[in-house]
Amino acid sequence: MAETTDATGYHSLVTLLESIEVGLVVIDLDYRVQMWNGFMENHSGVNASRLLGQSLFEQFPELPKAWLIRKVQSVITLNTRTFTSWEQRPYLFRFRNTRPVTGTEEYMFQNLTISPLTGPDGQVEQVCLMIYDVTDIASGRRALEHANKQLERLSSTDRLTGLLNRGTWENLLDAEFERYRRYGHNTVLVMFDIDHFKPINDTHGHLIGDEVIREVALITREALRQADRPGRYGGEEFAIILPETDIDGALVICERIRETIAETAVETDHGPIHCTVSMGLVKLTDSAENYMQWLQQADEALYRAKKAGRNRSVVSGSD
Repeated sequence: MAETTDATGYHSLVTLLESIEVGLVVIDLDYRVQMWNGFMENHSGVNASRLLGQSLFEQFPELPKAWLIRKVQSVITLNTRTFTSWEQRPYLFRFRNTRPVTGTEEYMFQNLTISPLTGPDGQVEQVCLMIYDVTDIASGRRALEHANKQLERLSSTDRLTGLLNRGTWENLLDAEFERYRRYGHNTVLVMFDIDHFKPINDTHGHLIGDEVIREVALITREALRQADRPGRYGGEEFAIILPETDIDGALVICERIRETIAETAVETDHGPIHCTVSMGLVKLTDSAENYMQWLQQADEALYRAKKAGRNRSVVSGSD
């Protein structure tokens, strides 16, 4: 009677292990497969009868062999389980994602537990890999992180131009000023705006004016280096922080932007529109007590450029 009960219990256990929604893989110390449950069969497309006694790495050469061996050896040596999440390694087995709710993910995200299986003498004889499908959790987390990044980007950028908005840009200007006070590096501030922009708006309308502003922003962004920080300061006015740049280098950059804008026709439904910009440049020195004074110096250089006839770059302090 006892044998019948034991046999029934064993059969029930095997049935349970075959039906649970967790991947179970048992390997011996030579990494030969001793168990491969239904979850693994369904997602790998490989039957257990084909794998039993076979090398795991020969059957699945895409596995991260060195990484997995290091993990398994640690479990064997310490005789204790270990756990890795999808955030550390997105998956162990490259199973296609089959969940309809998270169909945008190409592969199944997996958590992995590696447990030692000991014999009667307490020595590790086999190791069990438990693979959990966490695609829904991982996909939701990734979508949330993406949404948060999008919100952060939208809160810091100007919607029309994609440049930094005034608040974010001024925070960077303040940080650059403090960096100068600490290290004394070269840095130049540029303020510029579109010449005679009001007549463009009055004649062609605000939508056309927006197209002109977008084109100026695009030309500016494409002319700058990765470390440079352009922003839309307001309306048709723009500003650029040029770190690690002397005034001669800044003038070369500004003239390239100014000349490209002057030579570019903005194509609109009303026909091509040409515009120019005036630019004021100032190198940061000890004469500015804070970033607002530095900004005022650049604004004064911009005013001089416009007073001198527009469509030019003027350096603060130059004749």
